Amino acid sequence: MRIAVLGTGMVGRTLAGKLVESGHDVVLGSRSATNEAAVRWAAEAGPRARAATFFDAAAEAEVVINATPGTVSLEVLAAAGTKNLAGKVLIDVANPLDASAGFPPSLTISNTDSLAETIQRTFPTARVVKALNTMRADVMVAPEQLAGGDHDVFMAGDNAEAKEVVAGLLREFGWRPEHIRDLGPLEAARGLEMWLPLWLRIFLKQGNSVFNIKVVSE
Repeated sequence: MRIAVLGTGMVGRTLAGKLVESGHDVVLGSRSATNEAAVRWAAEAGPRARAATFFDAAAEAEVVINATPGTVSLEVLAAAGTKNLAGKVLIDVANPLDASAGFPPSLTISNTDSLAETIQRTFPTARVVKALNTMRADVMVAPEQLAGGDHDVFMAGDNAEAKEVVAGLLREFGWRPEHIRDLGPLEAARGLEMWLPLWLRIFLKQGNSVFNIKVVSE
């Protein structure tokens, strides 16, 4: 599968690297085709990896992953091009966190809306699925390294076929089917994004330790 990962930070590089390992052709997108982090990643990742602009990465992709900071996600996706996103699965991993007033950051969107829904409204022909935003990058791609994989990943979206594509990629990452929890329509992204303030508090209290959510029921 041809996959564009937009964003050259830790999350973007981690996801892109795992996708290459899984046999996909991956383009890491940034504002410039000569972005130092993207070019270095591509050189290390091998022949299935390439660096390109946001526009060129999205143009060639079958699936697009938004791994940019939530405060710039709409700008980045606009640079990727509305036509280049049309009909494609767009996995939104970003969170609408604003750290301009200090740490921990606050949510710029919450309660009655979400970043994922805003992206869907702005790019209505894309098939947006929210996923993987509730954990660290290393947990995203190697769930078995934490509690043997006995914890959960969530997704939300309005298109069933798009969510099946995402579920397939999650299984490739090592997520067991019973731990891939579909929360329903994209509106559920509100709750997924509002988990982040609590996640950050736990992260600070535990001193950078690795953790995730597990739903336990009878």
